[in-house]
Amino acid sequence: MHFFRRAIFLMVLTLAASGLLYAGAVQAAPRIQETGERTVVVIDPGHGGENRGTIENNHEEKYMTMTTALAMYEELLLYENVDVYLTHREDADMSLKERAEFARSVDADFLFSIHYNASANHELFGSEVWVSSVSPYNSYGYQFGYEFLTDMRELGLFVRGIKTRLGNGGADYYGIIRQSVALDIPAVILEHCHVDEARDAVFCDSEEQLKNFGRMDATAVARYFGLKSSVLGVDYSDYSLTAADPSSNMEITAVDTTEPELCVIDYKNADYQEGILELTVSAADPDSPLLYYSYSLDGGRTFSARESWPDSDALTGSYPESFPLKLEIPPDTAPTVILRAYNLYDLYKESNVYISEQVFRPAPPENAELKVEESGILPESIPAFNTASGQAAEQEEKGPGAYDFALFGLVFVVAVLIITTLFQYSSYQKRKRRRLQRRKELGDIWNQHR
Repeated sequence: MHFFRRAIFLMVLTLAASGLLYAGAVQAAPRIQETGERTVVVIDPGHGGENRGTIENNHEEKYMTMTTALAMYEELLLYENVDVYLTHREDADMSLKERAEFARSVDADFLFSIHYNASANHELFGSEVWVSSVSPYNSYGYQFGYEFLTDMRELGLFVRGIKTRLGNGGADYYGIIRQSVALDIPAVILEHCHVDEARDAVFCDSEEQLKNFGRMDATAVARYFGLKSSVLGVDYSDYSLTAADPSSNMEITAVDTTEPELCVIDYKNADYQEGILELTVSAADPDSPLLYYSYSLDGGRTFSARESWPDSDALTGSYPESFPLKLEIPPDTAPTVILRAYNLYDLYKESNVYISEQVFRPAPPENAELKVEESGILPESIPAFNTASGQAAEQEEKGPGAYDFALFGLVFVVAVLIITTLFQYSSYQKRKRRRLQRRKELGDIWNQHR
């Protein structure tokens, strides 16, 4: 089985190297979406009213999205030849269909839905963009999403990719995208970060950070549409976007419904005293890039928090097929290691099992004896009574103690008992001899009378 698994893995890597698998070679290109002399942008603050959105870490998404959307709106107004609208300004309920219809009523060129994210197990982190699965809206969303996520990466956030999600019948899953496309309006969902994960939460802890997201969103929109602003002193008229084809969907945005094809861990080295285990991790997925990994030291009962797959690039679809991994093993543990490799859609493949034959950083026995150094010189911490001469010196120095008195008393009592026993035995023997002598004398007298 191991040989067969390795053979498949090598074949997958060969295909990847030969270019038969997806390789996102990003090239500069003009915007493929055509617009009029004036650009019309609609900003949709996600949620509102009774729909509060995600509620984590003292955040409420509907307020976060409104703060970001208003900052985005104000920033875009600084550009020329652009009309900017908000689907709503108040904290009120508004259906997804109503939002799309509002965009249609103002003849919008694009609808941008502002959101923040959270995951069921609070383990995901990073920014992502959801786009339509319908051409040419898929390519429009991809070109914009690339700009947005490039900015998020420069800010320090992990990039989870530009993706599509399908619902019943193969239509777009997300209502705001589905309803907008039905009205011939391109739409995307911008998930800025995960508010419930520590690595992302630091990016959205203040109102100013939420406003900064909005200003960055506006800049990405300006680059996408080639806008310019004399107030800001920027001109994106000749700005080139990543290449896209309006006649077909971008391959990297295709839904991946299968787990990674392979995941293998191989032993490399171990330092049992320092508690370091070195492994080589190898994995492959021909349908989407690998984003994360996690590992278990107890045979799969529990797993670590997810870590980003080293040098993975969700925008180009590239990732290294293998990387070295150093694990710190807890003291007095012989680990049973399993690793999971996660792809763009959070599906994972578990690796083979590595079982350590030795314990890392074994704990010393509780009653371990102190060892004398090889030099023969006793450490100062070891008392001198470990040797016969040292014992005498120690006793002379300290004088008789309680133990000495107890021992002396015990010896005295034993001696008295022995002397008493001997004396009693001697007296008994004397009395016995006198009785025998007396019987003999009486016997002689008796015999004489007969």
